[in-house]
Amino acid sequence: MPLYFLALFLVSTAAADTWNTFRGNPQLTGVATSDLAPPLTLLWAYPTQDAIESTAAIHEGTVYVGSLDGQLYALDLHTGALAWQYQADGEIKSSPTVADSTVYLGDEAGTFHAVATHSGQRRWTFAADAGIISAANHTGDRLYFGAYDQHLYCLDATAGTPIWKIATDGYIHSTPALDENRMAVAGCDGYLRILDRADGTQHQQIALGGYVASSAAIHGGRAYLGTFGNEVLGVDLGAGEIRWRYAHAVRKFPFYSSPAVTDQAVVIGGRDQLVHALDPQTGQPLWTFAAGGRVDSSPVIAGEYIYVGARALIALALASGVEVWRFETGASIAASPAIAADRLVIGATDGILYCFGKEVKP
Repeated sequence: MPLYFLALFLVSTAAADTWNTFRGNPQLTGVATSDLAPPLTLLWAYPTQDAIESTAAIHEGTVYVGSLDGQLYALDLHTGALAWQYQADGEIKSSPTVADSTVYLGDEAGTFHAVATHSGQRRWTFAADAGIISAANHTGDRLYFGAYDQHLYCLDATAGTPIWKIATDGYIHSTPALDENRMAVAGCDGYLRILDRADGTQHQQIALGGYVASSAAIHGGRAYLGTFGNEVLGVDLGAGEIRWRYAHAVRKFPFYSSPAVTDQAVVIGGRDQLVHALDPQTGQPLWTFAAGGRVDSSPVIAGEYIYVGARALIALALASGVEVWRFETGASIAASPAIAADRLVIGATDGILYCFGKEVKP
């Protein structure tokens, strides 16, 4: 194999083996880089001491996940064996991000942690003035996250020192999405802010008509997100304008889930107990699926399928919304799937972390 094609193969293989942040990539599109077709087999399950709302990260054969018991767990992806656990200062709802041999995440006490991947030892901490549920986004030597102290932070990833922070008018629950030299982040003040990621300069402030917990997904120059005003929005980032609004004709409930986006569809869960698939250009509904419980879990697209949590882990056909597989966990699922290395990992509110894959034949 020529060196150029070997390098491309190695890069694509490495990407398929990694789910190193909340929605899988800096644009937060919720799209897996490897296809994982159902049916899946439960390979292992690991119990923590409290509910899991954090979405796991998968990196170099290790799973990292936080629990409301205040522990960050590092587990072997293939066996579920515990490598180490790290005690935070409060409940962990923030999803871990892995970069440069470090795990980054926040806790409900307002502490942001940097932890060594190989040992679980603390590298540094940073104190915000309120809880951190936002996952960190990472690029180069910088970390970006929001906090309930109504600030958006940019930290030096090596030292944990602040580079800049900006104040908003509400809690920031969501994770900032990165695209080129800008970022998009929404909060409980009801605005989507488009910022320069180098210095935090605000370029656009777009009123959304409701406060937001959903993280925006950026695809094709647009940001897609749900609101507590019972809508899903498609926002043109260049023009700073809302191109379309979607609201279900009958069920008027908030959207807490973050969308998964491809050229084919915007897929998002609702507290109306539905999974919605919308046309990315127009916002017109393509299909809905009745999940049997509210869908706070953020869907992940893997090839021709969607995986999402509700009262079970469910796989749907992307084109039609038809259910093709499910696994009954016995507890509701608020966390989102992480898919890498031919594995799907997800936690449930009973505190159990589940790992699924293809059945291993003797």
